[in-house]
Amino acid sequence: MGLFHFYDIGNTDVYVFDDFLIKQVKEGAFINDEETELFVEIIKKHFDNKNFAFISNRINSYSVNPLVYTAAEKLPNLVAFAVITVDEKMREISIFENKFHNRPFNTFDNLSDAIYWVSEIIKDKNKTKSSDFLVD
Repeated sequence: MGLFHFYDIGNTDVYVFDDFLIKQVKEGAFINDEETELFVEIIKKHFDNKNFAFISNRINSYSVNPLVYTAAEKLPNLVAFAVITVDEKMREISIFENKFHNRPFNTFDNLSDAIYWVSEIIKDKNKTKSSDFLVD
């Protein structure tokens, strides 16, 4: 996995790796538009013109303004979205959230499985992207 960058943006901790990021919201937080804008700026800083995946590590209970999901649609290089939760209610919420995404989406019980899954999708997307430049 290597080195990572860490950001504390108020109610959220963000861990940025080479090809993916992990977002972990603090207990009882409410994610609003301002924090979403800061989060998008971090994404642009590290993944501008580069495929990446988003892992949401949901170890805490929190609330989200549903309109923040539209921000993900403005990130064409976001190729996969993974949610980690062991809570059945949070799992049901993540299944509902899947309706707001038009890219690969999966829910996991642990971080290792989520990282493996997003890494495979990114590898596949990058392979496809590089083969687009091959000339016969």
